[in-house]
Amino acid sequence: MYAIIDIETTGGKYNEEGITEIAIHRYDGHQVIDSFISLVNPERSIQPFVVNLTGINNQMLRNAPKFYEVAKRIIEITTDCIIVAHNAKFDYRILRTEFKRLGYSFERQTLCTVELSKKLIPDLESYKLGRLCRTLGIPVTDRHRANGDALATIKLFKLLVDKDLQKSIISNSIRLEPKYQLDPKLIDIVASLPTITGVYYMHRSDGEIIYIGKSKNIKKRINQHFTSTSPKAKKIQIQVATVSYEKTGSELVALLKESEEIKRNKPIYNRALRRTIFTDALYSFIDDNGYINLKIDKADGRKKPITTFTNRQSAKSFMFNAVENYMLCQKLTGLHKVNKNCFNYTIKSCNGACIQKELPEIYNYRAQQLIAKNSFENSNLVIIDKGREIQERSAIYIKNGVFKGIGFFNLNYQINKIEILQSIITPMENNRDVQHILKSYLRKNKKLKIINLNTKDNS
Repeated sequence: MYAIIDIETTGGKYNEEGITEIAIHRYDGHQVIDSFISLVNPERSIQPFVVNLTGINNQMLRNAPKFYEVAKRIIEITTDCIIVAHNAKFDYRILRTEFKRLGYSFERQTLCTVELSKKLIPDLESYKLGRLCRTLGIPVTDRHRANGDALATIKLFKLLVDKDLQKSIISNSIRLEPKYQLDPKLIDIVASLPTITGVYYMHRSDGEIIYIGKSKNIKKRINQHFTSTSPKAKKIQIQVATVSYEKTGSELVALLKESEEIKRNKPIYNRALRRTIFTDALYSFIDDNGYINLKIDKADGRKKPITTFTNRQSAKSFMFNAVENYMLCQKLTGLHKVNKNCFNYTIKSCNGACIQKELPEIYNYRAQQLIAKNSFENSNLVIIDKGREIQERSAIYIKNGVFKGIGFFNLNYQINKIEILQSIITPMENNRDVQHILKSYLRKNKKLKIINLNTKDNS
């Protein structure tokens, strides 16, 4: 959430200025959801050059509210917002000065559209709001009035967000005023990181890894770690000395590497991810009538699941979709506990397996299709995904249903022999968490290329 602000002042000596007009628009990234625009009685004279520039004079402000009368509204509309302004340092300083006079410490994060413009649109002659808007074709009305300039800043900000394709500059540009900003060490670390998909490692000064994570944008994720106020984040911020990373290209490879590296290195701040990352699983059994039954239950390490889920809601959602896609019975999938026929039979969406009207072998064929689609048991597969470079792809190798590891290969080479595949694969541990990562990722990302080494067919 953003609070896009413009302030007009009296002018005068540094930190002796007063606000004459203020405009604030609460912007959710898509549209303005709240606005506050007001003249303000600064209780001091306006400098003549400011009057000429803005058109605001002392007479206009005689009956305007004083700052203390609008202070509460300013706090409300900017709560949980990043302040966005053209030359944010100035507007933020003025606001803090006015609040300080009232004995209140006003603190917000800030984002400057001047700094963003210089980074995203370099080599322009001028980055003043008026010149910048003319160059970019942004219409401006009421120039040098708070609301006119604030509305222009909104349009400029939208344009800059569109130009920031990697969304890293905005994240990296967020700063608190010097007294409250990030430790320079942390700023330097963020600035040195790329906007890539991969695994990152946070190190102490002695080199020990204290945290491992993955992200589709490492720079952005590390910035989030460093600007978070959670107890764990604050401890990391104090201890971290440097951040190293490995580019993966593929989010799935990053997930697998993250899981492997956490279990291997046991970083002090990854305690939660050392444990199993799923709670529920899908199991099957054959009932007395010969029908395959599917059941969602708590994950049990002693049983072999078809697939696993991070929570019960995700599992039930999967099951409802499976019933629809494979025309399965609600009763035999545990969704509806009934003694007779399921509801779907009454609306002809179930062929009657619930009352033995459909033959077991016919019903079981569809149930087996679901099981085969979501289980790697006895499968020999290679999952092909993005590589670290344009001419590269990643390969995730599964042998007899067991995850063997990952590797990368150049597109100039075809993986047509097991020997070649095995040579490029880095062996990794197969465990319940890895199986969950693979199965859940494939459920959600159905466009991945899969090579079946048993049939040599691609899907």
